[in-house]
Amino acid sequence: MIIETSRFGQLEVDEGRLITFRDGILGFPDDADYALIQTGEGSAFYWLQSVKNKDLAFVVCDPRLFVSDYRVPVKLEDLQPIDLSNMEDAQVFIIVNKINDVLTGNFQGPLVINVANRQGRQLVLSDKRYSTRHPLMRTGEKTALGRTA
Repeated sequence: MIIETSRFGQLEVDEGRLITFRDGILGFPDDADYALIQTGEGSAFYWLQSVKNKDLAFVVCDPRLFVSDYRVPVKLEDLQPIDLSNMEDAQVFIIVNKINDVLTGNFQGPLVINVANRQGRQLVLSDKRYSTRHPLMRTGEKTALGRTA
């Protein structure tokens, strides 16, 4: 599938890399379909690019690369809309933002994806151990995979 992006122009995306968020992502309820685009070989970061809106994309990563004991405390009813019965069959991402020279992650709004059907849902957690701007790293530092952000 060919998608148009404002950052990379036209990209061919394998349909196995498409994820549907039926309820959208917070603030973007009308954008349900996204492509997961790897930013580079071995990179810890990905682009979650809207399929229909070339200007809408989020940088995401696996939160456990930065907080190894991060767990999403979910109830079964939180998983039912994406046909998920347990978190072992899920991939979790957080949305990354840059504030000055610090990359932060939204640990209170994780994206939970059922890897079997590529359905996703953004959860809103009440757990206050983490914030919506949890510091991950300064730009220019090495990531957990040895790459520079």
